[in-house]
Amino acid sequence: MSKSYTNLLDLASGNFPIMSQQPRERKRLSRVMTVPGVISELDDDQANSVASDVQSSLIQDRIIIVANQLPVKAKRRPDNKGWSFSWDEDSLMLQCKDGFHEDMEVIYVGSLRVEVDPSEQDDVSQLLLDKFKCVPAFLPPDILNKFYHGFCKQHLWPLFHYMLPFSASHGGRFDRSLWEAYVAANKIFSQRVIEVINPEDDYVWIHDYHLMVLPTFLRRRFTSPFPSSEIYRTLPVREEILKALLNADLIGFHTFDYARHFLSCCSRMLGLEYQSKRGYIGLEYYGRTIGIKIMPVGIHMGQIETVLKHADNEWRVKELKQQFQGKTVLLGVDDMDIFKGLNLKLLAMEAMLKQHPKWQGRAVLVQIANPARGSGKDLEEVQAEIQESCKRINETFGRPGYEPVVFIDRPVSLSERTAYYNVAECVVVAAVRDGMNLTPYEYVVCRQGVSGSSSSSESSVPKKSMLVVSEFIGCSPSLSGAIRVNPWNMESTAEAMNEAISMSDNEKQLRHEKHYRYVSSHDVAYWSRSFFQDLERACKDHFRRRCWGIGLSFGFRVVALDPNFRKLSIDAIVSAYLRSKKRAILLDYDGTVMPQTSINKSPSQEVLSIINTLSSDAKNTVFLVSGRGKDSLGQWFSPCKKLGIAAEHGYYLR
Repeated sequence: MSKSYTNLLDLASGNFPIMSQQPRERKRLSRVMTVPGVISELDDDQANSVASDVQSSLIQDRIIIVANQLPVKAKRRPDNKGWSFSWDEDSLMLQCKDGFHEDMEVIYVGSLRVEVDPSEQDDVSQLLLDKFKCVPAFLPPDILNKFYHGFCKQHLWPLFHYMLPFSASHGGRFDRSLWEAYVAANKIFSQRVIEVINPEDDYVWIHDYHLMVLPTFLRRRFTSPFPSSEIYRTLPVREEILKALLNADLIGFHTFDYARHFLSCCSRMLGLEYQSKRGYIGLEYYGRTIGIKIMPVGIHMGQIETVLKHADNEWRVKELKQQFQGKTVLLGVDDMDIFKGLNLKLLAMEAMLKQHPKWQGRAVLVQIANPARGSGKDLEEVQAEIQESCKRINETFGRPGYEPVVFIDRPVSLSERTAYYNVAECVVVAAVRDGMNLTPYEYVVCRQGVSGSSSSSESSVPKKSMLVVSEFIGCSPSLSGAIRVNPWNMESTAEAMNEAISMSDNEKQLRHEKHYRYVSSHDVAYWSRSFFQDLERACKDHFRRRCWGIGLSFGFRVVALDPNFRKLSIDAIVSAYLRSKKRAILLDYDGTVMPQTSINKSPSQEVLSIINTLSSDAKNTVFLVSGRGKDSLGQWFSPCKKLGIAAEHGYYLR
C-alpha cells in the first residue's frame, strides 16, 4: 500500500493507517548516474550506458538533504577571530533525520544566514563538515540578492501564493537577470552536492521552491507547493522549471491540491498524462516513471514535549493563567505577511463581539505576529491596517482590566509559544493562502500535555482543544474536527469563533482526541521515513534501465530505455533485406520522406524515383502513412502507381 495520502476520505474520517516501524531490510539498490550524451551513442556497446549494475562497496546508506539554508546557527566569536556554530533545533532539515534508521548517514547542503569572508570560507567549510556534516554553499552577495530577494521573493513566492503581477507597482515585471541569478545559485548548490556525492549510492532530497532547477544539475528529487496551471502559466520561464523538475525521480507535495495543479501543468504545457497504479501516481516522461508523492509534513513531537516538561514552561503557564483569569482566550500565531489574513482575523473578532455581546469583557484574541521576512509597500499597508484595527477594537470594546485584542509584535520563543497554546481555548488561522501551517498541530500537542509533567489532578482532567482554520491552508484536510472557514467572509468566521468557544466540553474532547491521534502519529519523523521509503521504491527499477542524458541547458532530459533496446545497424538491415522474400515498408511523410522544416512540402523527383524503385520490387509492399489529406497526397504521388497511401492517419486508404 502506498504511504502517500492520496485518499482524502481517510483523512476526513480520521482513519489513519499506521506505518510499520519494523527494522528496514538492508539492501543495495543500483542508482542511475547521468552524463551528457547524444542519441547516436545508443548502440550495442554496454560501456556507453550510464546505468551501473556494479554493487557499491559501501554498506552504509547515505542521504544528502539540500535546502536554501543549513540547519545551523552561526555567531562571530567574541575575539572576532572566526565563527562558532550550533544546531538550529527548529530547522525542518534537522528534524527530518528522526525518520531515518540509525545507521543512515545524513549530510546537509545549504547556505548560511551570515556572510562569511572569502578568506575564511575554506576553514568554515572544513569545520562544518567535520563537526556537523554540513556543506555550505557560499553565494556571492550580488547573486544572493537577486536569487533570494529577487527571483524567489519577487516572482516565485507571490506566484505560488496566487498573486499575479498586474502592474509594475504590484509584483513588478519579469526581470530575466533575476532568473539568471536563480539558475546561477542553483548551479553553486549543485557544485557543493557534487563535491560530496557518491553517484552510485547516495539519495538526494531537495527542499522547497528555492532550488527547483537543481534536479537538472543533479537529476534526483524535490518537494514544494505548486499553484494552479492558470497561475503558473503566467511565468515566462514556466517550461524551463517544469522540465527541470521532471529530471527528479520523486516529486513530493504537501497537499492533494498542489499535486493536482502540478499534474495539470504537465498535461497542459507538456502533454503528459499521469497514471495511478495501486495507490501510486506516476508520470511517464521519456521512458522514466516519475513518482508523485502527497503527504503533509508533521511537527517534531520530541522537541515540543521537551519544552512542555521544562519547569520554566509551568511557570509561564501559571503567569498567563493569572493574566487572563476569567477570560476565554483565542490565539493566533502567524508570520507578518500579506497572505496570513491577520486583519481579516481582527475584523472577525470585532464582528463576533458585535454579534455576540456576551463575549464583551470575556473573550480575548491574543495575536502573535512573527517578524516579517520580506518588505515592501504591500506589507507596510497591511501593518498599518492591523495597527488601526487593534486600536479601534480596543477603544470600542475595551474597559479597565480588559483588552479584547492583545497584539504581540516581536519574536516569541517556542517555550513562550507553548505557554500561550496551553491557556488558549481555541486557535484561529485565517490565512488567505498558505502551504503547511503547523500552528494547529503544535497547539493540539501542547493542549494534550505530557504525562507526569504536572500535578496528578491536572493530568487526569480530560484534554480538549478547538480549531478554526482557513480552507486555504495546506493542513486543513488533515484536521477533520476543525471548523473550516472562508477568511474573506468575516461574518461566518466570527460565527465559527463563537461556535468554537461555546461548544460543549464533551464535543471539544472528541475533536481534540481525533486531532491528537493524527498529529502524534504523523510527525516529522513519519513524514521523512515515508518519503525515503517512496524514494527507494521510485529508484528500485533503475538497474533494469539504460539511461542517457540528452539535450543542452534546460532542454536536458534523462531518457530511459529497455536494456534490450538497440540502435538499428545498417549492415544488419541490408543483410536481412536481401535474404527476405516479403517486405513491408511503412514510411511517414513529414520529417521522414520530407524534412520537417521544408517550406515546399511537395516531394522532389529524387524522392519519387526512390519510392518507385522500392515499390516496383515484387517482394515489397510500400505504404506512405501520414496525417495529411488524401487530395494532396494523391496528387503528389500519382506517378507512384504501386505505392499504397494511408491518408489522414488511415481514414482514407489507397
